[in-house]
Amino acid sequence: MATPAALHVDELTVHYGRRAAVLDLSLELEPGEIVGLLGPNGAGKSTSLMAIAGGILPTKGSITVAGHRLEDEPLEAKSRIGFADQPPSLYEFFTVKEQLAFIGDVRGTNDPEAHERLLARLGLASIGERMCRELSFGMRQRVGLAAALVASPPVVLLDETLNGLDPRAAVQAREVLKEAAGSGQAVLMSTHLLGIAERLCDRIIIMDQGRVRLDVRGSELESLVSEGVGALERLYLDTVANPDEQD
Repeated sequence: MATPAALHVDELTVHYGRRAAVLDLSLELEPGEIVGLLGPNGAGKSTSLMAIAGGILPTKGSITVAGHRLEDEPLEAKSRIGFADQPPSLYEFFTVKEQLAFIGDVRGTNDPEAHERLLARLGLASIGERMCRELSFGMRQRVGLAAALVASPPVVLLDETLNGLDPRAAVQAREVLKEAAGSGQAVLMSTHLLGIAERLCDRIIIMDQGRVRLDVRGSELESLVSEGVGALERLYLDTVANPDEQD
């Protein structure tokens, strides 16, 4: 039997009143794939991620996570997603270690030694006993990433999670995400950081006005990256500036 896609989204639509924040979004992620979701503010990226995570009820469409339809099996589907929203939803009076332990307990995968290793990989080993409410913005971002990854879910959703990281922390985060993908986890991450998208992602999706305008992968993405600095930025600007040409 073929392995199901890690994530399958079919014609996802979300309305806020009469406005369509997301319109007919369809995408599929395979295990081990890292996909960057790019687009201007208001493009529908965060709304898409929140709907996939089960935090927003779609107007229409279906979402399947590791073979479980969110509409039919919400607990099974949600338990297979690690989500770092923006800003990260942390329990302010938990320590960093308690935050990860709580998620591990809920998911039935509590492993303190694995949590220690993950914190160390993200440069957070020295702050495990600090309360989340005491953390700087960059530290909160990294703890949010750790919380999304801690239970090794098949699907990881990251909403601008690499924003605000210093250069060393950004490198550590990229390495951890590559290792997660190497173990079979699929990652869908929204970002405005085009350089990180180029270096990290196997595929780049550009959204604008609630729609997917461009989906770049494989040899096309390799060719784009090989063109050097500025190639992705030019493509991005051309895409969001002329959306009708991409329909």
